[in-house]
Amino acid sequence: MTIPYTAPAYITFTGVDRADLLPGMLALSARYPIEWGVLLDAAQEGAPLFPLASVRDALQAAPLRLSAHICGGAAQAIVQGGDPELNLAGFSRVQINHARAGSSDSEIRNSASFAARHGVRSALQCQGEFPADLRADWLYDVSFGTGVRPTTWPATPAGLPFCGYSGGLGPDTVRDMLPKFAIAAGAAYWIDMESGVRTEGRFDLAKCEAVCRIVFDELPRIAA
Repeated sequence: MTIPYTAPAYITFTGVDRADLLPGMLALSARYPIEWGVLLDAAQEGAPLFPLASVRDALQAAPLRLSAHICGGAAQAIVQGGDPELNLAGFSRVQINHARAGSSDSEIRNSASFAARHGVRSALQCQGEFPADLRADWLYDVSFGTGVRPTTWPATPAGLPFCGYSGGLGPDTVRDMLPKFAIAAGAAYWIDMESGVRTEGRFDLAKCEAVCRIVFDELPRIAA
């Protein structure tokens, strides 16, 4: 028997790196609540997952919900209080991927301040229970894009900030995983996936659509 679950506010598909994906992204976004995650790292620009500036420009000009996932030197500068020169037009959220060991109070403050200066919301990663700190959205992430599936998932109690789940999620696993998330009544969350929506290293919109169908059309939801 399938257990009813609480639907996420939206799904973040991270690693968009080609402009030819845009028509399909627009069509899918018209049907489902989606955030598209764009990875930014000057040192890796043009490599798989990290789009060229010309591709980012095309994505940022489109009517899509976008998040910038800032990595590398720019992420380090932000958490240290700097303001690296980044074009964040069109993004509604910035995820600062600065470390795998959580964030200190000053790093949370600097990330939130950077985001506020650019008129967006900050997001940070955590590896244990969700922090109660309201200055950022919190993504539970022990995978870091590798597809590793956690053995346990933290609960999302009422009153917490906007919380997210990642790690080993994709069209083959999301049906079984989502009902395992303990989401309190009134709490909101999102899910994020990167390697789970790639095929032979390429971003795969068919997998994104399959995930959306399962999450929003097929799984039975808890009555609001």
